[in-house]
Amino acid sequence: MVPAAGSSRRMGRDKVMAELDGVPVLVRTLRVLAAAGLPRVVVGVRAAERAALAARLPAWLEGTEIRLVEGGESRQETVGRCLAAVPADADHVLVHDAARPHCSPDLVLRVQREAEACGAAAAAWPVVDTVHRATADGTVVETLNRAGLWCAQTPQGFRRDVLAAAHAAAQTTYTDDAGLCAALGQMVRLVQGERANVKLTVPEDLAAAAPPLAVGQGYDVHRLVADRPLVLGGVRIPHDRGLDGHSDADALCHALADAVLGAAGLGDIGHHFPPGDPAYAGADSLELLKHCVGLAAQHRWCPAQADCLVIAERPRLAPHVPAMRQRLAVALSLDPERVNVKAGTNEGLGWLGREEGIAAQAVVLLRRLPV
Repeated sequence: MVPAAGSSRRMGRDKVMAELDGVPVLVRTLRVLAAAGLPRVVVGVRAAERAALAARLPAWLEGTEIRLVEGGESRQETVGRCLAAVPADADHVLVHDAARPHCSPDLVLRVQREAEACGAAAAAWPVVDTVHRATADGTVVETLNRAGLWCAQTPQGFRRDVLAAAHAAAQTTYTDDAGLCAALGQMVRLVQGERANVKLTVPEDLAAAAPPLAVGQGYDVHRLVADRPLVLGGVRIPHDRGLDGHSDADALCHALADAVLGAAGLGDIGHHFPPGDPAYAGADSLELLKHCVGLAAQHRWCPAQADCLVIAERPRLAPHVPAMRQRLAVALSLDPERVNVKAGTNEGLGWLGREEGIAAQAVVLLRRLPV
């Protein structure tokens, strides 16, 4: 049973449908339960979202029977409504927070086994920080002994009749089902949880839960022609020929731009700067690269490191590499030591070896920006 009808007031948005790497939090949570082999899941949702979720969830999940029920005003009420919708042949039930998408299938199974053995079990993590009790203005009143203190997690597992009896007898509202059962005299066994099994509660949690790094690769090639300047990495390099293209044909900048866009999942430079578009005739490719970095930033990504390779028989590029690193670092908003540029030849082989063109490759690491 997955209570997912909360208001998400502290998050400031619907946290269970917020996306982590393109997948809603609720879907990631349900996939964990499916991976643990649970064939049936009852999800308590807000009435206004029930129809939309019923239409969307089958596309995200296969092989799991999902029943949606209308949640209540409190978590406890939502769990009670889910419990009423559990099929009659289920002897044991698990309750798992919709906003805990990083729980492992192994933890689900460990809680399930303990619940089957003793009637009630809950994942929990031992308190590792010093705990103070304080007044409303933040004045410390008491420092608690943390020995024996645990932070509750989910999943929590119960013999069905045990949980049903606890909900029927409850005279007040509890924040979780383990606390409800324990308060009414039921023994609850704690199962060592997982540090990563955090509940997403505030915007910072969502930012921390998103994949922190992304990698993209880029490749570009241009033909060498007469009467064109040779520009690589934003540096004009003396040579008898230059690269042919609609912009300044800076293959290195183009490869980097493609790598940035790829890591951020934003397509390629051909999509953003169509070949033949008059707006980009003779364009400075360093500026195009800066634009791609800006697009990535709009999606909360920024460069962390870049590694590049330029393949050319001539001219000798090593003397120009420091200047390239400086220019590219500015475009990527990085320190020059985080931008590596290598120069190599094709040992006289193929079209590169015949000096028909110059190719560039790039790999870029992006890091996630905070919300």
